[in-house]
Amino acid sequence: MKDIITTGVNAAVSAGKFLLENFGKIDKIDSKGDRNLVTNLDRAAEQIIIDGIRTKFPDHAILGEEGGKIGGDKEYLWIIDPLDGTHNFIRGIDIFGVSIGIVYKDDFVGGIIYMPPEAELYVGEKGNGSYKNGSKIAVSKHGNLKECSISFDSSIRYSPDIMLKVLDILARESFNIRMFGSSVRVLTYIAEGKLDFAVEFHDRPWDFSGGVCIIEEAGGRLSDLKGGRLTYKAIGYIASNGIIHQKVEEIISSCF
Repeated sequence: MKDIITTGVNAAVSAGKFLLENFGKIDKIDSKGDRNLVTNLDRAAEQIIIDGIRTKFPDHAILGEEGGKIGGDKEYLWIIDPLDGTHNFIRGIDIFGVSIGIVYKDDFVGGIIYMPPEAELYVGEKGNGSYKNGSKIAVSKHGNLKECSISFDSSIRYSPDIMLKVLDILARESFNIRMFGSSVRVLTYIAEGKLDFAVEFHDRPWDFSGGVCIIEEAGGRLSDLKGGRLTYKAIGYIASNGIIHQKVEEIISSCF
């Protein structure tokens, strides 16, 4: 795994530096659907990552947010989001990052997230811990909702009936709620104990895959919205310090 992780780190940092150098210099913005935007820089950063992976591991498959799947069904699958927080990036808000998740035979075995504005590099490898810029990190120890700072999905317009019910309960029972507009920012903050949990109803594999090993190796937990095993095919998830996870599951279940 060492060569795989190193390749992922190099690709993520290269793409991240490219994005930072071009922050505020977008040439083209396209719409992918209902208020879902993509820039020419998303696509260019994705190509940087793909080229970095395929140079070292041409037989591995890649699933990218912008380019879809490359390489068919293989034991190794790289899941990449070249620019998580695109809408922040477009508006000049420096909360964005690069995400790379590594799946082996349907199991998450590695994750890399690079946050260019702060030059923060997060790396998690199954069985080998989770690190930020080389220093080991760990999730929080909060087990009472009244102590918890949380992140909630900003795409409320897609499922307002259920999501507003969940949000109402969490707003009343937790310490406070944040919306960052970037899944990688949320996931890394959970991994290093700055947030206690997050609920995302509509995130796709490229949004969360890079953070799975980082959180799990930091002592946390992820599941699907019903508390089941999170796979790379899931849509939506709960991510937490592990201690508060069951309580969050119960709140969400009560709203369906």
